[in-house]
Order: sequence, then C-alpha cells, then structure tokens
Amino acid sequence: MFSGTVRFKPLLNGSEQEFVASRRNTVLQTLKKLQIQCSRREVPNIALLGSGGGQRAMVGLLGSLVQLEKAGLLDCILYLSGVSGSTWCMASLYKEPDWSTKLETVKDKIIERISGPGVSWEDALAKLKKYYYGKDFFSLTDVWAVMTVTSRVKEIDEHTLTEQRNKNNKDPFPIYTVVDKQCKQCSDGGLHAGADLTNKRDQWFEINPYEAGYSLTGAFVDTSSFGSQFHKGSKKKHQDEFDMLYLQALCGSALGDGKQNKEEILKQMQDFFKRKDTILEAMRKEQPEREYEEVNKEMESDSFHCGFASDDVPISPPVDECYQVLMDLVDMNLTVLKGKDTSHLDESIRKNLNDLSGGTNHSICSMKKEVETTDRVEKPDIMSFTMDVCNNLKGRIKFWLFEAWIAMLECVTQWIWGRKYNFLHNMTDGAVPPALLESETRDYIDAGLSNNSPYFSVLRKERDIDLIISLDFSAGDPFMTVKDAADTCKKLNIPFPKVDTSHENEDKPKDFYVFRGKNAPTVIHIPLFNVVNCGDEVKTLREKYRTFKRSYSAEMITDLMEVAGKNISNNKKKLLEEIRVAVGKKGSSRFNPHLSFSNPK
Repeated sequence: MFSGTVRFKPLLNGSEQEFVASRRNTVLQTLKKLQIQCSRREVPNIALLGSGGGQRAMVGLLGSLVQLEKAGLLDCILYLSGVSGSTWCMASLYKEPDWSTKLETVKDKIIERISGPGVSWEDALAKLKKYYYGKDFFSLTDVWAVMTVTSRVKEIDEHTLTEQRNKNNKDPFPIYTVVDKQCKQCSDGGLHAGADLTNKRDQWFEINPYEAGYSLTGAFVDTSSFGSQFHKGSKKKHQDEFDMLYLQALCGSALGDGKQNKEEILKQMQDFFKRKDTILEAMRKEQPEREYEEVNKEMESDSFHCGFASDDVPISPPVDECYQVLMDLVDMNLTVLKGKDTSHLDESIRKNLNDLSGGTNHSICSMKKEVETTDRVEKPDIMSFTMDVCNNLKGRIKFWLFEAWIAMLECVTQWIWGRKYNFLHNMTDGAVPPALLESETRDYIDAGLSNNSPYFSVLRKERDIDLIISLDFSAGDPFMTVKDAADTCKKLNIPFPKVDTSHENEDKPKDFYVFRGKNAPTVIHIPLFNVVNCGDEVKTLREKYRTFKRSYSAEMITDLMEVAGKNISNNKKKLLEEIRVAVGKKGSSRFNPHLSFSNPK
C-alpha cells in the first residue's frame, strides 16, 4: 500500500486491479448462466449508479438491488457507485461481508433497523463528544452525522471503510462520491462555452476501501490517510480514519452548499439542545464534584461578581445565562432567515451577556433593522453578531458541550462542511491543477449538489466502463442527472452519449431509456417514479417521499421498495438485451477499434 504518500498515476490502484480481475471471472460465469456466451475479453465492464435523494434513495437502491439479485443480474455488476442517500444504503450493505450472497437476510435486517427506534439522545451526545475531540477540524459534517444521518439510518456505525478490505470479494466494487466544495464553486463560474477549464475541471472526489482522491485528475491517497496532513506529497501528521457514520454524512450532506438552507440544520440544533435539564445534569456528572460545589458556593455568595481572570474572562459564570444566550442565538439565526423581527432576542442576549459580565457591556455588533427586509444587509449583520456573541462566550464555561455548541454556531455562520487537510498541498507535480495545490485545507460536500448521480467516478478512463445503469431516485426533473452529465462531459471532452429528452414529459417519464454514442459507454437511465410503475400517481409519490422527510414508516419503506423493484423486474428482458449488446460491442471492437453503435432513432 501507499499510505504515506500521494499516488499520481493513470492506473487503477493495484488492489482494485486485483478485485476487478476476480470480479470479471464472476461476471463471465453469470453471463453463461444467462445464456450469453462470450470470452473473458468480451466481458463488459458494467457500473450501477445510485443517485441522491435522502432516505428515498437509500430504500430505492435497496429495492432495486433485491430485484437485480432475483433476476440473476446482480453478479453482472462490476462497480456500484453512489451519491448522497444511495451511500446510506451502500454503507448498510457493505458492513456485511459478501452481502450479495445473502441479500434477502441483509435486506430484512436493514428494513427492521431503519423502521425501528432511533439512536438515543445520550448515545448521540456521546458520539458528538468523540467527534469534537477526535480530530483537528470540527465541522457541520460532524453535526449532520450525529443529528441527521442517525435519524435516517438509525445507528451509529463506527466501523471504518478500510476494514472492508478483502471482506466483500463477492460483491461489486464500492465507490462513494463527494465533491470538492472549492472546485465546485470555481467550476460553477466556469462551465460555459469557451471557458478555460484547465484548473477548474476536477471537483469530483471518490472514496473506496483502498484509496480516496480526485477522479479525473488521478491524485489519490490511501483511504486510511485521507484527512491526514501532507506536505509535498508525503504524510507528516496522521489523523485517525473517519468512521462509516461520518462517511455517510460527508456523502449525504445535501445542505452543504446551500446557505439558504441553514434553517434545517439550525432546527436540528434547536431540537438537540432543548433538553436543558439533561444537559446540565450531564455537565454535573462530568465536572469534579468538589469543583462543582465550590463553583455553586461562590455563585451563591454575596461577594460573587463573576470575577475576571487576566484575560477578562469570567472564571465561573452561571450556566443558565450561557445556555439561554446560545438558545437565543440559534433562534435569532432562524428568525433572520424567516425575515422576522429579532429585537426581543437581541435584548435577551445582551441582558444575559451583561449579567454574565457583572454589568460590563462587551462589544457586540448592532443588529440593524434592515436585516428584516434586505438580504444584502442580512448576511453580514447576523454573521458578525453571531461571531461576536460566540467570541464573548468562549472560555466562560469549561464544559465540552458548550464549547462544541459555540463551534457549531461558528461553523453555521461560516458554512464549514467536511473540512480536511489537503493532501495535495504544496506538491510540485505539474499535472495537478494549481487550484488544488495552494490551500492547506479543502472542504468536501454532497456530490448531489453538483450532479445527483456519480457518473464521474465510473467515467475514469482507466475503468473502461462499457455499460452504465443509472438508477435515478430524484424527485424533481427525472432527466436532470443524465442531461447534466452529458453537458459536462461535452465541455470536458469525456466520451458520453448524446442525450436528447426534448420530446419527453418530465411529469410522465417512462421507466427505461437507453442512450448510445460513438466510443462511449452506453447509458441506461431508469427514473424511480414513472408512468409504468406509478400510473397517474407520479406527482403524488414524489410528494409523499420527499427528500427531507424525517423518517419513513415500515409501510412506506415496503411500498417504496416495491415501486423501485418494479423498475428492474419489468425491464429484465431489456437489461439482458443491453448486456448482450455490450458483449457484442466489446467483441467487435477487438477487431475494429473504430466500430461503434450509433444513436438509436
């Protein structure tokens, strides 16, 4: 392995090459069982993609895989790549060694878990503490993992991705995908006709059990070292590998690039911290008993005036006031987002801060009335106000949860997600885009914010994919992912078939589309909700299974799995035919590399 250095070569990692070689033998035997005769060289490389879509995608992918297994097609799949909610399903599957050989049992276990009770507040609190103390960078991804992902997947999975090495040899090769936030923001301003994409093109980042890195640039590190600090291509400071709960939050942080969606995470914080008595009791248990009694005695004395240390920070202020300031600050941020009056919260915060400081009025920026009506003024004012209050509170309470709470609000204000050390920092390799070399840190977010399907993980030239089966669990435009992939590939000169859906009705999509192109992989596109499996209820089901719905009932899970499964069972013959075509195309290209299939009319 290459755990201490950056790998930059236009080849697959050696472990992946070995896996692929073995998996192709499995595919060959499966094709023979399906009465598709071919040589080993003619075995097509088939990738299955799961799009984003929260728990809808998690359940939809599971239902699709179950039907692929029943149809005898699952062992034709070489790669399984996911974005956002689909990665929640993948994480649940791959924790089971060789899950595809016992999928019915694994499926039942997953359904029982995600339809059952959630993670307790105490367990979530303990996990948050581990994240807060466990690494150099604390971000909203940690918060999202504890407060949101656990509410969907109903567990805290502390296994690591590298623990799966050599335990899933009978399953497709898994690829989890995210995007580099800085590169995405750069590309959003550059993906237009004639734009210079030399330094902007690679925002797509993949993570598998062996390595993590930029799919198109081809720069990777051992997965166990992703997050560690590197200098000029060599690791200089180790950080422990993140666990699977964090990975699911990293991949499934759908709000990571939308400041307008701060409301969701602020509400999560509000719900999490409303247990005042429980929080204070946890504080009492963690503080040394003697120290806590002395603090209480001091607070009750007539001479108590919140004595100040040399840095002008109170030694032991009342926790009630600190708690209320933080709750008011969360509420104020929510109130600003809703465009409502914040004066009552401003007054409460200032009063409690003055009480904490013994009547000393510390410098806090003014919340101008314009924040209620003008978006341009709103952002800097609430940001400055929040940061000022957080700075005022730092050091007042020596309890990790208050410190973490303050850090969360700072992360919300600065919108920090998925922050990691940049393993490409200060490298001198000329093949690496300069934009990836300069900063010491990078932020990684949900790939669904760029393209809600992981096309670019399997479009790496080295993976030589012949057929892509894209399961689209989006609840909006059913063609957006494949159209966006085609447009981006055209701009980046990546082989991809032409996609024309101009004659299709977005509200009444069919259940099976095939796109072919010269010297490009064939793409099968399957929208989750369509007129074949849903009839006239496409819009109704899209609304019922909303992306940000907190949790699905057991009945909803069963029904959704059935809907997703029909897209496979209804199209088994078509899938088999496209696999046959891929075999024939690969066989023909051996003798005539210029031969390809044209687009169907």
